[in-house]
Amino acid sequence: MHDHTGFKERIDEVLVRLADEEERALLGLHVELSPLSEQLRRTLAGGKRIRAAYLYWGWRAAGQPDCEGVIRAAAAMELVHAAACTHDDIIDDSRMRHGRLTAHAAFAASAAAGQRSTSLAMILGDLLMGYAGHVFSSCGLPGAYLARTVPLWATLLRETMAGEFLEVLRTRAEPLPQVAESLEVARFKTAKYTVERPLHLGATLGGGTRALLDAFSAYGLPLGEAFQLRDDLLGTFGDPVRTGKSNVDDLRDGKPTALLALTVAAADADERRLLAKLVGRPDLGGEEAADVRALMERCGARQQVEDMIRERIARAADALDSVPMPAEARSALRELAGTAADRSL
Repeated sequence: MHDHTGFKERIDEVLVRLADEEERALLGLHVELSPLSEQLRRTLAGGKRIRAAYLYWGWRAAGQPDCEGVIRAAAAMELVHAAACTHDDIIDDSRMRHGRLTAHAAFAASAAAGQRSTSLAMILGDLLMGYAGHVFSSCGLPGAYLARTVPLWATLLRETMAGEFLEVLRTRAEPLPQVAESLEVARFKTAKYTVERPLHLGATLGGGTRALLDAFSAYGLPLGEAFQLRDDLLGTFGDPVRTGKSNVDDLRDGKPTALLALTVAAADADERRLLAKLVGRPDLGGEEAADVRALMERCGARQQVEDMIRERIARAADALDSVPMPAEARSALRELAGTAADRSL
C-alpha cells in the first residue's frame, strides 16, 4: 500500500519552507505585508495533497526513482490548487473551506482589511500561482526534464481557466443546465487539473512514452469527473460539520452541476417550475433547500450520480492495465482511484 501519510508530510514540509522563506522576503519589503504572509501560511496548511500525488506517481510510472526533486515539483501542484481555490471562493463568495475561513473571508474579519478583502484575496491567489511556477522550475530536476513540460503548464492553466469561465457563464443560466454541459465544466475545471495533467506532468518529466500519457488520459478524465461528481453530492447532501463547507451554497448559487441537470431532466412540469423558482435564489433558506434535496432523491438524480461515480472509477482502474508500468506505481494509482472520489457524506 502507498504510504500517502508519509508522502503528504514530505509535501507539507516543502510548503512550510516556502511559507517561511516568503514571510521573510515579504516582511523584508514592508512590515504591512504581514497579513499577506500570514494568510499565505494558512492557505497552504492542510489538504489531502491528491494533485501532488498524481504528479509523483506519473513520474514513478515512467520508471523514475523517488527523489527530493520530484517531491518539490509535486508540491507545485498544491500551489496551483491553492490559487484556484482562492479565486474560486471569491467568485462563489464561499466563506468556509475545510472548516476554515476562506482567504477573502479571513481578510474581511481583519479590521485592517475591511471592504478591501476581495482585492487582497485576489492578490494572494495571483501570488500563489506565481509561486507554483517558481517551486516547479527550481525543484532541482535537470533543466532538460523541466523544458519538456513547458507546453503542458500552458495547457493546464488554459484548461483550468476555461472550466472556471464556463462555470461562471452557466451559473444561474436559463434554461437550467443539461448533463453534457455540466460534465463539460467538470472535465475542464476539475478532471484535467486534478488528475490528468498532474499525471502528464510527472510522466513527461520522467520521459514517459506517448502510450503512457494516453493511458493516463483514459484513467484521469473519468476519475477526475468522478471526483467532481462526488464534490457535487457533498455540496448538496453533505453534513457541513463533516465537510467544513455549506450544503446550501451550490443550490443558492445555481451551480450547473450534473446533479442538478439530472434532476431537471427527470422532473415533471410542476417540479421544473419549483426548481426554477428556488435554485439560484440568493436568499434560499434551509427548508427550501431541503425541498430541492427531496426532489433530487425522489426523481433518482442522487442515485444516478452515485452510479456515474462508480462507473467512472471502474473505467479509470481498467485503463491502468493498458500500458506497462512499475508494479508499485500501478498499485498506488489503483489505490488513489478507489479513494479520491469515494469520500464520505
